[in-house]
Amino acid sequence: MSETTVPVPSVASALPGSGNGSGSGTVVAESATPRGRRARIALRGLQVVLALFYAIASALPKLIAHPSAADAFDEMGWGSAGMYTIGALELAGAIALLVPVLQSVAAVALSALMVGAFVVQLTVFHGENAATPLILIVPLALIAWARRGHNEELLRLVRRRA
Repeated sequence: MSETTVPVPSVASALPGSGNGSGSGTVVAESATPRGRRARIALRGLQVVLALFYAIASALPKLIAHPSAADAFDEMGWGSAGMYTIGALELAGAIALLVPVLQSVAAVALSALMVGAFVVQLTVFHGENAATPLILIVPLALIAWARRGHNEELLRLVRRRA
């Protein structure tokens, strides 16, 4: 079985002053080379792992009002409304990480949620587990950057609906 592959140029290659040398602007995560294919597969795997983490390990305990989650949100003073809201946002982000046109936006939104989680961990829980949200921001930033090309497509869809 043979495949026909076509390299996808990045936005940088369309900018003025972009040369055709070794820095041609081809995005590795979107290129048709074997290295690019492996990068796409690895990135997609990372997205699936993060989506599963956010859906099962993070959102589910909040959405089923697991005692550990309920106690934490009571200690924060946010109660069940805050717990369900954060759980719903995490679940929506997990699902959006798997939708091609929403991947980059979902990664940015989940990163913002993690910044909030970091601040709460520092202020309410005295730094206990504060590193976890920071660690999660790193792969989310990678996804947001690698999938940034989908933002134009999302804008087109939004403008078409408006």
